[in-house]
Amino acid sequence: MSKFGISVALLTPVKETGAIDLAALAAHAMKMMQSGVAGVTLFGTTGEGASMDGASRAAGVKALLEAGIPAEKVTLGICETAAQDAADEIESASRLGITQFLLMPPCYFKNCADDGLFDWHMQLHNATPSSAKIILYHIPQVSGVGLSVPLVGRLAAAAPERIIAIKDSSGSWANAEALLKQGALPVLIGDERLMHRAVPLGASGAICGMANLYPERMIRLFETGEEDKALSDEVTEIVSVPVVPALKAILAERSGEPGWNRLRAPLTPLSATDRAKVLAAVAEVA
Repeated sequence: MSKFGISVALLTPVKETGAIDLAALAAHAMKMMQSGVAGVTLFGTTGEGASMDGASRAAGVKALLEAGIPAEKVTLGICETAAQDAADEIESASRLGITQFLLMPPCYFKNCADDGLFDWHMQLHNATPSSAKIILYHIPQVSGVGLSVPLVGRLAAAAPERIIAIKDSSGSWANAEALLKQGALPVLIGDERLMHRAVPLGASGAICGMANLYPERMIRLFETGEEDKALSDEVTEIVSVPVVPALKAILAERSGEPGWNRLRAPLTPLSATDRAKVLAAVAEVA
């Protein structure tokens, strides 16, 4: 399996109006790239992608490209329930030079059969440019729609030139291990606590939120396959509260830039109690 490396699941800075702070986004993305990561992922779960409209997405992509980040280093998150809407987003980004996409499955209808999910993905593939490469996204605790291991294998076989990897953010070692042993696609790990177990089995890398805080540590974790126990403990503390507000609160605290505390509706900052709890906990384990 090919090596993907570490892609930072970028947090998205927003202004008081809710608009993306494009200058801050570009600066943060460039800082991450200068740390040595393989790339950045824009508007995934960590980047509040589900609340970003088309114009905001295009502006974010353009901000990164104009800052000098190569298009091939940018993965764009796609979160739509209608296959054609997802295809339209991919088409628009493709015109800007983006070729790699992290594709959330349709996340309204629950308990979908594998046949229906297969058809949805194939409809999207048939409606998008052949240059668009897809990373499947398994995060059922957020999307409510999981991608079974057999379905992953079926999709990989049906579109081998288009589907290039799967990101497993389920947090389930059993699922990650099954995907790694199946070998149908390169596997990217979403839960940093599993990386040291996944690397020896051939994990190709990660798209992860903790890289916003510790890009070099995530690179080292992937390259050595040795657990970073303090980082794992910090992840456990962060997932005990709403994750995106927690990551933003930590970044705001450590960077001295309070604007990172802002989120785009419907997300809201941590309560004062949760904020104090997580900041104290991560300071203790860091």
